[in-house]
Amino acid sequence: MKVIDFHVHAFPDDLASRAMEQLSQRSGVIPSYDGTISGLKRSMMRAGISMSVLQPVATKPSQVRSINNWLLSLKSDWLIPFGAIHPDLERPEEELKKIKALGIRGIKIHGDYQDTFIDDERYMPIYEAMEDLGMILLLHAGVDIGLPPPVRATPERILKVHESFPKLRIVAAHMGGFRMWDEVERYLLGREIYLDTSYVRTFMDDERALRMMREHGIDRILFATDAPWADQKEELSWITSLGFSEEEMAKILRENGAKLLRLDSPL
Repeated sequence: MKVIDFHVHAFPDDLASRAMEQLSQRSGVIPSYDGTISGLKRSMMRAGISMSVLQPVATKPSQVRSINNWLLSLKSDWLIPFGAIHPDLERPEEELKKIKALGIRGIKIHGDYQDTFIDDERYMPIYEAMEDLGMILLLHAGVDIGLPPPVRATPERILKVHESFPKLRIVAAHMGGFRMWDEVERYLLGREIYLDTSYVRTFMDDERALRMMREHGIDRILFATDAPWADQKEELSWITSLGFSEEEMAKILRENGAKLLRLDSPL
């Protein structure tokens, strides 16, 4: 079975070593590969993953265009890069239109690294433009173990974004809110929002994970790992051990992601 990992990270070769060292020290997490594109490729081959969706983060507006130029150079049959944006970028709509026209299907936003609550007014023109362009929004959701509070993307705030932009295709990472799963059940379960499974394996009870995925709706669950902060092979082994039917597993591992990414049709 072809498998899509909807949430991975990598950096340009000349930045990867420094970035991985800093992020690892901050979070206390030992990465599963070196943070390079070649390291990601080796990890995918070892795990039996066919395609990964690369999720970047711009911590400064000045980084946006250079990050996006690098991402555009990476598109391949095994790697789909999302784009970067920042709430303080001037005329973000122009950057979104440009990268969408060049084949970027979505954007990753991490409010904690951008020091902005995800329902802040500064994000609104970005969400509006993305909704109009039919782009996918992947949000870091819940606690980030490498950063102090406050949490800038709580399930309640994600719901506000969804209600303000109901046609915007939203993916809430980490099962809707890392270490905030009571709030996920209260605000997000059953909503027209995708949840990805990244980096929950060692923090979430298996029985609860299975129940929440089914209660939310299997059609809106995406297999994801957050590699290199989790091991792709171990994450794939975990998700397949939870007790899903063959039909459910096909949707989580491949079909939902392919449909969301519109892999069978042009942009």
